[in-house]
Amino acid sequence: MLGLDNPIHIAFLFVLLLLVFGAKRLPELGHSLGAGLRGFKESISGESPARQLDPATVANQADAHQATGASSSAS
Repeated sequence: MLGLDNPIHIAFLFVLLLLVFGAKRLPELGHSLGAGLRGFKESISGESPARQLDPATVANQADAHQATGASSSAS
């Protein structure tokens, strides 16, 4: 019974982490750990995920593309 297969062991580790780092630092640590694992996975696989653009950026790019297309067709 040395593994983390027992829910009591996981609860004990969570309480220990809560006592050591505090309630305010745990979400920050989880975010940092997730970002690190994501970066490691991307570097191993060689793939980068598609980055999501905000709607304003997409609209500005579409306007710029239309403006360039309109000026080249007007010439």
